[in-house]
Amino acid sequence: MTAFEPIHGQPYDAVPYRPDRMAADESVTRSAELRRRMDERRTVRMFSADPVPEQAVLDAIAVASTAPSGAHQQPWTFCLVTDPDVRRQLREAAEEEEQISYDGRLGDEWLTALRPIGTDAVKPHLTDAPYLIVVFQQRYYLDENGEKRKHYYVDESVGIAVGMLLTALHLAGLSALTHTPSPMRFLGELLGRPRNEKAFAVIPVGYPARDCVVPNLTRKSLDQVLVRI
Repeated sequence: MTAFEPIHGQPYDAVPYRPDRMAADESVTRSAELRRRMDERRTVRMFSADPVPEQAVLDAIAVASTAPSGAHQQPWTFCLVTDPDVRRQLREAAEEEEQISYDGRLGDEWLTALRPIGTDAVKPHLTDAPYLIVVFQQRYYLDENGEKRKHYYVDESVGIAVGMLLTALHLAGLSALTHTPSPMRFLGELLGRPRNEKAFAVIPVGYPARDCVVPNLTRKSLDQVLVRI
């Protein structure tokens, strides 16, 4: 496989793309099965400590890395954290920030919106789940000489990648949570990330605990989210 090199100003190089076209009936069958399986996905906050096959997590990260990105600059870094001491430090720092938020920094409107979900400042998933994937967005490219080059559509690119990561984890039989403590500067400091990276999300990964419960929620129907023009 050819190693990736940052693309900055190189000539456009086109190559043929001729994927096999899937038969219409197979396409409909596959899409229906994917819809069914993804409708089973739930955000989990109660994790088992049971071990998870690491290769499944690595493959999910590799899937996320296939996401489209602005100018193909792939402005993401996935930190896979398993060290118990590091996870303990992350949890302590996250809960400190979250307590401030739940004590009033979030504002009454946001706290009211969160109430049906049942969240609070205590975040056991950060130490219970066997894996944490901390996703960073690279706000700009930083080469070995310290030279900076701007990245484009970073939020959009990393957001798509995280969506693909959650999909891949679910289809591999794993559960996950998108945790976004605010502010998140402590994540870069604790994990020693360079100055061009900004924390985007913390994603605990594992199996649900045997006593796991989730909120009784209803998703919008297709008619409620689809506009035909």
